[in-house]
Amino acid sequence: MRRSPLFRRMLWLSALLVAAISLLYAAPHPLPGPDTILFGRIGAYQTALFVSNADGSEEHPLLTSTSLDYNPAWSPDGQWIGFTSEREGSADLYRVRPDGTGLERLTDSPAYDDQVAFSPDGQQVVFVTTRAGGTADVWMLDLRTRKARSLTSGPGGDFRPSWSPDGRWIAFSSDRGSTLPREKGGQWWVHLQVADIYLIHPDGSGLKRLSEHGNFCGSPTWTRDSRRVIAYCMSAEETFTYRVPPLPTAGDTQLVSLDSASGESTKIAAGPGIKMFPVSLSSGEIAYVRKDAGAPGVFYRNGTRGPGGAVRSPSWSPDGTRVAYQKILSTQAPDWQRTWSRSSEYELILTRWLPAFHPDGQRLAATLDSDNTKMVLIDAGKNSSRTLFQQEGKRALAPQWSPQGDVIIFGVGFYFRDRAGGAQVALIRPDGSGFRQLTSGANNNGFPSFAPDGQRFVYRTFGPEGQGLRIMNLESHSVTTLTTEYDNFPLWSPRGDLIIFVRQYQGDFDIFSIRPDGKDLRRLTHAPGNDAHMGWSPDGEWVVFSSTRMGFKDEALYTDAPQPYGELFVMRYDGTHVQQLTDNQWEDGGPAWQPTPQLQSKR
Repeated sequence: MRRSPLFRRMLWLSALLVAAISLLYAAPHPLPGPDTILFGRIGAYQTALFVSNADGSEEHPLLTSTSLDYNPAWSPDGQWIGFTSEREGSADLYRVRPDGTGLERLTDSPAYDDQVAFSPDGQQVVFVTTRAGGTADVWMLDLRTRKARSLTSGPGGDFRPSWSPDGRWIAFSSDRGSTLPREKGGQWWVHLQVADIYLIHPDGSGLKRLSEHGNFCGSPTWTRDSRRVIAYCMSAEETFTYRVPPLPTAGDTQLVSLDSASGESTKIAAGPGIKMFPVSLSSGEIAYVRKDAGAPGVFYRNGTRGPGGAVRSPSWSPDGTRVAYQKILSTQAPDWQRTWSRSSEYELILTRWLPAFHPDGQRLAATLDSDNTKMVLIDAGKNSSRTLFQQEGKRALAPQWSPQGDVIIFGVGFYFRDRAGGAQVALIRPDGSGFRQLTSGANNNGFPSFAPDGQRFVYRTFGPEGQGLRIMNLESHSVTTLTTEYDNFPLWSPRGDLIIFVRQYQGDFDIFSIRPDGKDLRRLTHAPGNDAHMGWSPDGEWVVFSSTRMGFKDEALYTDAPQPYGELFVMRYDGTHVQQLTDNQWEDGGPAWQPTPQLQSKR
């Protein structure tokens, strides 16, 4: 039977409608947008580039920026100043004229690109990058073709490259071959930095170690005759003592001169102080930076001074009359500030330390990072923190909300270096009322996390009464032992089926999971280094955490962070599908996943 055109059109429209309805019900609902993860950062929040006369007079900003500009390097012909900037997201290389004009981007990579140094003819640069596998290597960039190639590779980090004036060698510091020993003064989870001075030809041949292995030597620069390398050295233990504020008012590192052929080391007489970044100027004078709080800034070996303050990475014009450098303008963390993410699936927000969201995702509690004694409340999306709790002389750390959002549980007492003083788990209402202590005794108790039923919480403990994870019933105050190892940072899954935590295992710290009844212990991370500071996704499918697996990105004294190499990663709750979110030289940690009205799984 022949159908009319109208009938055939109606059949076609009906089929199309049925198909559309089928697709609507068969397909998952679209995600409302990228997931939002908050975290704290130890490091600079604003650094700027300055230029002055060699004596520090006539100082002025090189560029106007509210971002992070750092590590300037003057070109041999004096026409350019190369530097690193995070103004467009990830750390990339730029150059600009010494008068601040002609700004030009040199690299555009999601990897970390930093620590640029020019070749003698100004046609190429060497720089540090994480493009090959995530660890810091030295690469070369042709400024005419913009083609980049690797110069060094392998395990460990390579830093602060410097090209010899005759063009034959590139010197750099490296922690390759180091076991990254741990600090011995009370914070034994922190890695010290053992590094040596190496030389390599620009074609990648002739790699050799110049300094004696065992402690630290860094920031190599060349004398004008290309026969000697100038560096600063210290003990491995001092790489922690001198990296973290508040800095000592005094200290003494050693400047050395290394023969580029034999490696013979000669001490360079210089004044006192935490001396770093020595440079041999065209006049033969040696300049360096003092980092100690007693007299920070640029000094010359003849006793005169240059620009003062929190100066880093100075670079002199070819004639030595002017100097470019970075200054740290702010280390104050914001309440809410968007930052760059390697993945479009995740929006990253900088905030105060160890944040935790109210179940509705509209508020968070966090620790004020300046001294860790104050717990604050922050409205999502705003810079408007207000004090919730403060107790004189004690730290208020790691808050977590109850599932109903009516109370906040947290640790109060002594943590970090002074943790022998003890600490307890306490509870408070969001309006600041109802404070009460839940644990007692001589142990150091902290990092509590509620079960989804709101009737129990898990916390970590260590001291004379034992160590491990404990579960307390809020109604009966009965305590159940979950583990007896040195375990930390427990977090109860939103689904209630798992508790994740950190355990020291074979010299590293890894993330484990366990069921609340103590069964089914599983190791989730296996990378070298420390994995810690976790956060659950609202649906319990994913975990965000901080890791040191990529190693140091720079010499430790430059970033003023205890662990200037922590990056954020996400993984499935079973340890699979690991993805890196940050890539920089700062310490990123303490993440929290923002709840959303529609909980979506990323399966």
